[in-house]
Amino acid sequence: MKCIRFEKNGQLFHGLLTGTEVQKITGDIFTDYTIGKECFLLEQVNLLPPCMPTKIVAVGLNYLGHAHEMQMAIPDEPLLFLKPSTAVIGPGAAIIYPKMSQRVDYEGELGVVIGRRCKNVSEQNAPDYVFGYTCLNDVTARDLQKKDGQFTRSKSFDTFCPIGPCIETELDPADARIETRLNGQLRQETSTADFIFPVYRLVSFISQVMTLLPGDVIATGTPSGIGPMQPGDEVEVCIGGIGSLRNQVAAG
Repeated sequence: MKCIRFEKNGQLFHGLLTGTEVQKITGDIFTDYTIGKECFLLEQVNLLPPCMPTKIVAVGLNYLGHAHEMQMAIPDEPLLFLKPSTAVIGPGAAIIYPKMSQRVDYEGELGVVIGRRCKNVSEQNAPDYVFGYTCLNDVTARDLQKKDGQFTRSKSFDTFCPIGPCIETELDPADARIETRLNGQLRQETSTADFIFPVYRLVSFISQVMTLLPGDVIATGTPSGIGPMQPGDEVEVCIGGIGSLRNQVAAG
């Protein structure tokens, strides 16, 4: 099932995406909902971020290839940082290039959407707390990351967390193909089989640190091939079974 959020005639709805058609959903997709009969063409609605997380918990260095690319040691435990909810934008929205940065990078990632209040869960039980998966771009001001020596400023600008286009509830996170294209040119290409820490281990580990709420998103790390974007560029994150997340870069 592919769940979306969309705007139609000034109102916000959840919907079920089937091909190019959208069926309106009533109720809370994380608790109790009904798939209605009212249907729209995808081109007739404005896609929004498929969920509005209270927080995005991101993982650094979670692909073996990226760790080698950055010439960094393989971590013993997941390296966590946070992105604010105000960084979230949806498909087609502009990534704003901040004036205080001279290098802004794309980082295509698999996003894990939490479906139930999640605290101190085991890796074995973690699948019960995952609602589904989405495409995510962990946009990063690389020069500020190096300057600050930590991630908060470089990862937290408004528009620095595009997610979408949908939440796919039926996906095997152990071997999903992920690609990132810049202006149509392939820049990142791998599978989540290259993860250092698999999805359910991440869910369990993070839940030992903080409570995850329905709609919260875990950004599972980016593969090798990161690189800079410029105003006017289009960046696209594609994950097999989910779809394609496209965003333009605009000057701040």
